[in-house]
Amino acid sequence: MNGSFTFDNWDAKQLPHFPIDDESKGAHQVIRWSFDHYGENLVYACSFGAESMVLIDLLSQVCPEIRLVFLDTGLHFRETYETIDAVQKRYPKLNLERIRPEQSVVEQEEVHGERLWERNPDHCCHLRKIIPLQQALSGAAAWISGLRREQTPTRRFTQFLNRDEKFGLIKICPLIHWTEVEVWDYIRARDLPYNELHTWGYPSIGCAPCTRPVAKGEDPRAGRWSGTGKTECGLHSSLWKS
Repeated sequence: MNGSFTFDNWDAKQLPHFPIDDESKGAHQVIRWSFDHYGENLVYACSFGAESMVLIDLLSQVCPEIRLVFLDTGLHFRETYETIDAVQKRYPKLNLERIRPEQSVVEQEEVHGERLWERNPDHCCHLRKIIPLQQALSGAAAWISGLRREQTPTRRFTQFLNRDEKFGLIKICPLIHWTEVEVWDYIRARDLPYNELHTWGYPSIGCAPCTRPVAKGEDPRAGRWSGTGKTECGLHSSLWKS
């Protein structure tokens, strides 16, 4: 791994420039640079949403055996698990790890009470997503995410390369310039598998108890933790700037 551009050795003025005038809006170049730079110390944390389908396909063209982790909270939709099965058939070299919390849902209920996601969704996400990802990223130098700038106001400052204070790593976001239309055009053009919940009004899919379909005209993330004021699980809640 090159010594530059690590969390502890970060110089925003020296960051590489990635042109965005190709058909992937820079994503191909970012992925190739990231793999060449970080190698086996690079991890893709995948949610198996629409952006994930694009990234998995792009990654398969550059580094098909990249380590991919899925935070299996034990609360996902059946359709999400079906999507994972379909993806694994499409990409047999996929190096997928299902990362599970230390406590099962039942064990969590015994300690914290039933339906913690309703009473304290932040704590539930911390136990079932943030801590497991911290453990999964231990020893890594950088991780890939499917964030796009147009998704939410808090993501509009996202760069290709970001110093992620939450996990102490470099966070790489190849799709920042993609629109939702472009994501779906790519999925259809490449005939990629995707979560069928997307066709039923679920633009953003998380755990089943905390995700509902959105009505026409609603914010795409209005279906996540609806009625709680919460909009992020915590994995991407800290803003970083170069």
